[in-house]
Amino acid sequence: MLIQTDDALVGLILQVAARDASIARVLRDICALEPRVRRSALGLVGVHAAGRRVAPDFAECLGALGRDEVARRIAEALAPR
Repeated sequence: MLIQTDDALVGLILQVAARDASIARVLRDICALEPRVRRSALGLVGVHAAGRRVAPDFAECLGALGRDEVARRIAEALAPR
């Protein structure tokens, strides 16, 4: 499944985060990183995953988390209140 818009992808990521607090914490921490650090970390995750069978959605999600606007929106939505 390929998500067509950032809005849809952010919504889907936030739905998953709402169901699992550990995923929410990891996403919040990743999205709060300085952009270059975040993209480097996601690149390492992508390289690690390249040798494994992962869903196409996984690669799409990694790419989206590397985009500043997507990461900002997720970090804001998952920020502690």
